[in-house]
Amino acid sequence: MSNSGYFKAGDRIQLTDPKGKLYSFTITPGKEWHTHKGWITHNDLIGLPEGSVVSTTAGLKFAAFIPLLADYVLSMPRGATIVYPKDAAMIVGVADIYPGARVLEAGVGSGALTLSLLRAVGSEGSVHSVERRQDFADNATANITNYFGAMPTNWSLNVGSVQEQEFTTTFDRVILDMLAPWECVEMAAKVLRPGGVFLAYVATTTQLSATAEALKEDGHFTEPESSETIVRGWHHEGLAVRPQQRMIGHTGFLIQSRRMAPGVEVLARRRRPAKGAYGVPEE
Repeated sequence: MSNSGYFKAGDRIQLTDPKGKLYSFTITPGKEWHTHKGWITHNDLIGLPEGSVVSTTAGLKFAAFIPLLADYVLSMPRGATIVYPKDAAMIVGVADIYPGARVLEAGVGSGALTLSLLRAVGSEGSVHSVERRQDFADNATANITNYFGAMPTNWSLNVGSVQEQEFTTTFDRVILDMLAPWECVEMAAKVLRPGGVFLAYVATTTQLSATAEALKEDGHFTEPESSETIVRGWHHEGLAVRPQQRMIGHTGFLIQSRRMAPGVEVLARRRRPAKGAYGVPEE
C-alpha cells in the first residue's frame, strides 16, 4: 500500500480502460501483464505518478491508480459475504472509531470491515478480532496482509466464540458482525469502558429486534438506535442528469448503544403513545 503518489514494486495497481472496466495486479519487477492487445512490463510502471496513462505494446491505453480501499474490498477473495463499503463507512462514523481506539470485533468474515477499523484506529490504536471459522480467519488474514503489505502489528485474531474468550483489558468499542449479536450483549457490557459504543451489523428485522430487546433488558446500555443506509448513484451526461437505474439498496441494519457507568440506572426513554394505542383516547 503506497502513500507516496508514485508506483513502486509491491504496490497494488488498478488499471481502468476507456469503458470503465477495472483490472488489478501487484507490481512485480521482471513480470509482464498481458491483454488481448499487447502487454505492459511491470518495470515500466515503477516510478510513474498515480493518474498516469499507460499503454500496452499494441497501444491499448489505461488510467493507472492505487486502488481505493473500496475497490480492493470488492475485488479481494471472499470466504463470506463482505460488509460493503457503504456500511463499513457508516460503522466507522456511527461507532466513532477514532485514532487510538481499542476495538473488539467479532465476526471477521473476509476481513473487509477489519480493514476499515484498522485504518481508522491508526498505529496508536488496536483491533482485536474473533472469528469462529478457521477458513474465514485464514482468508481474512491473507486479505489484510496483502493490503498492508505485512501483518499489522496492532491487529490480533483469535479463532473461536467471542463469548468464550477471556479478556484482560477493556475496549472503547465493540463491533459485532454475526448471526446472533444479542447473545453477546452481556459480554459487551463486561468489556466496554463507561461511555464505550456497542454496534451490531445485522441483515434482518428479526435480528434487529432481538438485539434491541437484549440491549434494553441488559440494563447497562442506553436506548438503542437503528438505521440502514441506501446509496443511489446519479448519471450525468451534459444536461441529462438523472438517477441511475440500479442502486445499492438494503444490505444490513446498524444498531448501536452506549455503555452506562457502573451502578447507574438507565433512564427510561419517554415516548408519546400513538393515538388509539394502549387505551389512549383519540381526539
